[in-house]
Amino acid sequence: MNATTDLRRSRRKAALCGFLCLLAFGSLGWSPWLQAGRDIDQDEALALVEQGKVLPLQQFIDDAQQRFPGRLLEVELEWDDGRYVYELELVTRAGIVLELEYDAVTGKLLDVDEDD
Repeated sequence: MNATTDLRRSRRKAALCGFLCLLAFGSLGWSPWLQAGRDIDQDEALALVEQGKVLPLQQFIDDAQQRFPGRLLEVELEWDDGRYVYELELVTRAGIVLELEYDAVTGKLLDVDEDD
């Protein structure tokens, strides 16, 4: 095994884990805000990560947790307004539910909204 193979496996596992969580939460109907753009299914998301077209989900989870410590509720990757966007919903330690949007290509945090 070399470092490149290990990195690919790590990215694949991170992407798969994140999108399995997304699939589980979405299938339970806990995601009314997920209808904004074209949803990317887990197979397409994994392919996009492996092709280097989007960054791995774990990078965004780590950033969100660092900025707003708390518990991750759900995640989605979608094509919205001509770009890939990761949407993360989390509840902070203070009990505030936040929705974060990241550019999935650049990693830039695009928006933070407090959920009512």
